Amino acid sequence: MTKTNNLLEAFQNGEQLTAAQMTSRFGVKNPHEAVRQLRSAGYAIYLNKSKNSKGTVTSKYRLGNPTRAIVAAGIAALGSAALGPNARKMSV
Repeated sequence: MTKTNNLLEAFQNGEQLTAAQMTSRFGVKNPHEAVRQLRSAGYAIYLNKSKNSKGTVTSKYRLGNPTRAIVAAGIAALGSAALGPNARKMSV
């Protein structure tokens, strides 16, 4: 498996990872590029920032579910081609 596949598997198992953890655990030299590749492949990778008890801010990536607004924006950006050849118009 590739490093990016191993990273994706960790995200799919519910793990939240910092850039440093991606580098040390999976040997990913450029974590931000690996996340960009996963996002380009259609995975909803989010970056969450939080403060620990000492006030230090940490940033962790996680796999999530896109909101309806995000899906709608993607379809609007891609047009009807995003829906495939068998798509039908639907009234809401």
